[in-house]
Amino acid sequence: MKKAYLYIAISTLMFSSMEIALKMAGSAFNPIQLNLIRFFIGAVVLLPFALRALKQTGRKLVSADWRLFALTGLVCVIVSMSLYQLAITVDQASTVAVLFSCNPVFALLFSYLILRERMGRANLISVIISVIGLLIIVNPAHLTNGLGLLLAIGSAVTFGLYSIISRYGSIKRGLNGLTMTCFTFFAGAFELLILAWITKIPAIAAGLKSVGLSQFSAIPILVNVNLNYFWLLFFIGVCVTGGGFAFYFLAMEQTDVSTASLVFFIKPGLAPILAALILHEQILWTTIVGIVVILIGSVVTFVGNRFRERGNTIGQTAAESVKAAEDADTEATHAAHAVSNQEN
Repeated sequence: MKKAYLYIAISTLMFSSMEIALKMAGSAFNPIQLNLIRFFIGAVVLLPFALRALKQTGRKLVSADWRLFALTGLVCVIVSMSLYQLAITVDQASTVAVLFSCNPVFALLFSYLILRERMGRANLISVIISVIGLLIIVNPAHLTNGLGLLLAIGSAVTFGLYSIISRYGSIKRGLNGLTMTCFTFFAGAFELLILAWITKIPAIAAGLKSVGLSQFSAIPILVNVNLNYFWLLFFIGVCVTGGGFAFYFLAMEQTDVSTASLVFFIKPGLAPILAALILHEQILWTTIVGIVVILIGSVVTFVGNRFRERGNTIGQTAAESVKAAEDADTEATHAAHAVSNQEN
């Protein structure tokens, strides 16, 4: 269990520093370029773990798996993470971190709407509390950066959608979360690479510039990928993107899902503190209040999940006890019949 909490601590630190590292790299790299680089590196870091998982189950990837990865890569890397990266370039890292941390709320809503999964009382309360926290942070009456907030919330919504598609796909295809994540990153990075090449076509590049989308025009791929930025790219790709997910899944192997999910419950509180210390970002009092409210919502979800898992464990134990008793009765009956036959 100590090892599990160590993994959780490392993963939490990596994920909480994600927005800060990406903000620091924003001046040297195009947002979409940085997205492509970090997810490709992250996929390479996760690949040995994914291959080991496939080997243990004797599973080989087929065309249907790659079609699933293409879909999850599109939703996660191209849509959600591109919105996320753009949000970081136009808004404070602390605000984006808190808003993106609400993606489990949207995942709950999508699981109810798409998968028709029952939303428990604790989850419903958590959704309501988290939405209140979001409204406090967004503060619709005094919007100062509507674009940044819109991009960050859009990223959280689409990441919640990705989570549900990934979960549904992994269950249907029999793939664990780490394998899904690894090959989703590979597929998304490859799709981004194709899009980057397309934006270099002169007519398309000129058209994007003419409508004010210069960031999407002639997207660079290897510009500034050199020794001067080695450690920054290493931290973003290996530590944050690859390592963060790797330690999260390692923690999940050592403990249960709800305990491992502490990573995402701590992040809304820790990320703004790190942003204030490293980037010297000013945190508004409304943001602080919103963070506290969202953390309360996260605690409600965590406690609810713990009770549900405990209930499932008790129910499973009871079912096993009943089956054992039935088996014992059956054996006793067979033994009685055997004795009766011998006497006869």
